[in-house]
Amino acid sequence: MNTNKRMTRPIAFTLVELMVVVVIVGVLATVTTVSVRDYLVSAKQNVARSEIATITNGLELFFMEKDRYPNNDEGIAMLQRKTPEHPNGILTSDLKDPWGRLYIYLYPGAHGPYDLVSFGADGQEGGAGADGDITSWHLEDGE
Repeated sequence: MNTNKRMTRPIAFTLVELMVVVVIVGVLATVTTVSVRDYLVSAKQNVARSEIATITNGLELFFMEKDRYPNNDEGIAMLQRKTPEHPNGILTSDLKDPWGRLYIYLYPGAHGPYDLVSFGADGQEGGAGADGDITSWHLEDGE
C-alpha cells in the first residue's frame, strides 16, 4: 500500500472568497451610481437652461412681430400657434421641462418683461442642487 497518497481537493471558490467579490462589486456599483446620478442631474439642468433660452428667443420674435409679449392667459403656448408667418408655430418643441412639468411664464415679470421658470426636480420654488430653480434671468451666470 502506498501511504503517500495526497489528498486532492476540488478546485472551487470558498464562500468567503465569493462574499469578498460580492462586496467589492457592490461598492463599485454604488460609487458608479452616485457619479452617474450627478451627471444626469447636471444634464437635465442644462437641457432646462437650453429650452428656456429657446423659449426666450421665441418670445422676443413674438414681440418683434406683434409689439407685445403674450399675456398670462395666452402663455407661452401662444408661441406654438400656427400663423401665416409661422405655419408650424414659432416654437415646435414641447413646453415641458425635463422633469415633465410645464415651464412657468409670468407677464409682466419681476426680473424683466417676463419671467420663465422651471422649479427643478422637486417642482417646488427654491432649493439647491437637483432641486434648484432654473430661471430666465439667470441664464448667463448658470444659476
